[in-house]
This record gives sequence, structure tokens and C-alpha cells, in this order.
Amino acid sequence: MSDEKQYYGLAKDILEYMGGAENVADHTHCMTRLRITPVSKEKADIESIKTLNGVIGVVEAETLQIILGTGVVQHVSDEFGKLLKAADHFDVKEAAAKHKSAVSKKNATPFKLFLRRIASIFIPLIPALVASGLITGITKAAIQAGWLDDKSQTAIILTVIGSGLFAYLGILVGVNAAKEFGGSPALGGLAGILILNPAAADITLFGEALLPGRGGLIGVLFAAVFIAFIEKRVRRFVPHSLDIIVTPTVSLLLTGIVTYVIFMPVGGFISDAITSGLLAILNIGGIFAGFILGAAFLPLVVTGLHQGLTPVHMELLNSIGDDPLLPILAMGGAGQVGAAFAIYLKTKKAKLKRAIAGGLPSGMLGIGEPLIFGVTLPLGRPFLTACLGAGVGGAFQAFFKIATVSIGVSGLPLSFLVHTHQIFLYLIGLFISYAAGLFFTYAFGFNDDMAVEFD
Repeated sequence: MSDEKQYYGLAKDILEYMGGAENVADHTHCMTRLRITPVSKEKADIESIKTLNGVIGVVEAETLQIILGTGVVQHVSDEFGKLLKAADHFDVKEAAAKHKSAVSKKNATPFKLFLRRIASIFIPLIPALVASGLITGITKAAIQAGWLDDKSQTAIILTVIGSGLFAYLGILVGVNAAKEFGGSPALGGLAGILILNPAAADITLFGEALLPGRGGLIGVLFAAVFIAFIEKRVRRFVPHSLDIIVTPTVSLLLTGIVTYVIFMPVGGFISDAITSGLLAILNIGGIFAGFILGAAFLPLVVTGLHQGLTPVHMELLNSIGDDPLLPILAMGGAGQVGAAFAIYLKTKKAKLKRAIAGGLPSGMLGIGEPLIFGVTLPLGRPFLTACLGAGVGGAFQAFFKIATVSIGVSGLPLSFLVHTHQIFLYLIGLFISYAAGLFFTYAFGFNDDMAVEFD
């Protein structure tokens, strides 16, 4: 069977077990998960979805998150969308309204909804961050190794290509934030420009000159959400014939004043609190803080709440120029890889060996969900020993203060984003986490009696 037919067949089966097109209010996808918003969860046969060939696991949250893995999820999502379009009797708006009233309290807590909303602003930016970070990291490594002269046109061109995003990241954040909160993306971009504009240095308020960029991404979020709020309120009172002139003008004017008087100083205070607080935890807690942070990351991945950390990583990059948190959290995937290796060596079950062999390559490349949802989490105890292995690696990264210059996938590829002089240390920590996860799991984390479902 061709890949296209397999993707279509899997999408069709998922749709069937979801209860048909009339039970799908919305769908989207990330790097590994097809995220479906059902009208009624009771109509979805989740257990049957879990058994489908190609489905690695299912996370039940506000959206139903079906783990398919990289290289597959995009194709299945495309086919799923085509099937939904073919069902022209389905009213998406009506289904979405029904779903909204049916969401349970557990999955609609203000904290979870807040994290998901913030994540939806930053997650679309990750591909651009990965690309820019890799180009920047590889260029710096080539210069330090002597392969490139830092004054050469080649080095300058590569540096400009890689660094551009970080200079104007606030504009993209503003665009996404305004869109997420129901405003015009272009006005959200203007909110970001208000913060970044070098001309802001000519403004003096309360006896002090403004510092362009002060407030960072926190200030941008405040300004973008505010301009979306103002835009929607102003539009209610403006005649349609004047809307294109009056609404954006009033929104920008009010947002500009409030941004320079309130959002920049308040955003700066919060930004400083986040960065200084986290750095203090790492400096004071040292290896103990690194162990706890590393060990706690995998449970966050299981719930999907790890995406709420994306703005923290971005604010660290924006405020201090690097990110000492990401290498620690990246050890979560490494502990998982070590645990999977131990299970592979110890088990006699061919089906389990095949599952591990399929997930290990992506696990080493920083995509740990296939191993989490396909191997360690279903087995139980190996998931805990993987967390212990991650903690050991996190302690190592914290002790040597390893930091990245951008955000990217964890595992081996993250070495390209680590400060050039720390690459070797990062890799040592990575392999320590592999080894610790393997040791804990092999010693007391697994036996074949646990793997009944792999018979």
C-alpha cells in the first residue's frame, strides 16, 4: 500500500472512531500530534483510536491529541481535513459552540486555558526559531573552528540571515497575540514595533528616557492584547463606512500612549523578575535545581503543558541573550532514550523491540513522544526511571551552566544551538542522561511481566 493510501486510511479510521465529521468541531496539528476538538467526547471511541496502526498514543485534554509522530502527522492532518470538507453537511461554528458548553471543568481550568492560549501564540514561531538558531549556531562554530573568517562576506551573510529573527521577534509575537485575542494581526505587529522602535529612545517620561526594547516580549504581549481589545471595542461604535480609518487609528494611538506609560515599565519589571528569579533558582539550587527541573519535564510533556514554557525560553533569550533552562529540560528526552535502550536489551518480546526500534531514532533527535506514549508510559515504571535519568543529566547541565543561543528540538540536534565552547559538555551531559536512564531502568525499572500488551 502506498504512503498516500495509508495516510488516507488512517485519517478515515480516526474520523470514524471520532464519531464522524459531525462530531469534529475543529482540528489542527503540531510536530507530532493531530489535535481534534470533539463536539462530544462521549461520542468518540478513544480506545479504538489507540489501537489503530500508526497511532502512537492519545492524550485526553480539552483537545484530543493523537500522537502520530513527525513526518506522518502533516499528511494525516491534510487527509483528515479533506474528509471533513467532503462532509459539507457539517456546521463547524455550530459544533464549536456545542463543544464549548460541554467542556468539563477539569480540562477548562483557567490555568490550563491560559497556558494553551499563550502556547498558541509562540508555537507557530518555533520553525523560524529552529532555522535561525541552527544557522547562527553552525556559523559561530565554523568561525571558532577556524573554518570561516568572522570578517569574511560569507560569515557576515550567514550571521545576518541567522540573527534577523531575534532582532524583530517582538513583531511576530505581536502579530500572533493580536490574532489569538481576536484583533487584526497587522495592529498586533504595530504593538511589537512600539516596543522595539529605536526612536522610543527620544521619549522622556517622568524624568527618564525610554529604553527601546524595555519590557521585552512581556511588554509586547501586553500591548498586542490591549490593541486587540481596544480595536474590538472601538469598532462597536464606528460606522462601517469609517471603520477602516477610525478604528485602527484610535486603537494605535491609545495603545501607544498606554504602552510607553505603563506596558514598557511593567513588562520590564516582570521580565526582570522572570529572568532573575530563574537564574537565582539555578545559581542557588545548582545541581539540585537541575535534577528537579530535568526529572519533572517528562510529566509536563505527557499533559502538553510543556508548551507553556516556550515564552519563558524566549524571554530568557530576549533578556540575557541565551537560555540556561532548555539544556536542563532537554535531558527529559535523553532519560527516555536511555530507558528505551534498557528495555530493548532486557525484553524478549519482538513486538516491544520493534516499537522501541521505531521510536529511538526520533527520540535521539529530540522527538520523545513516540517513546513516551508508545513504550515507557504504557509500561509504567520505566517512565519513572526515565525521569530519574533525566534528573541526573539535568543536574550535570545545571552544574556547568550550559546554555543555548536559540530554541530548538532537544537531543543531539540541540548541540548546534549550545554556546560553541559548551558543545562538548552538553554532549557529555546528554550521554550521562542516556546512561542513567539505562541503568535505573535495567536495574529495577523493567521486567517482561509488565509488557503484557506487547505479547
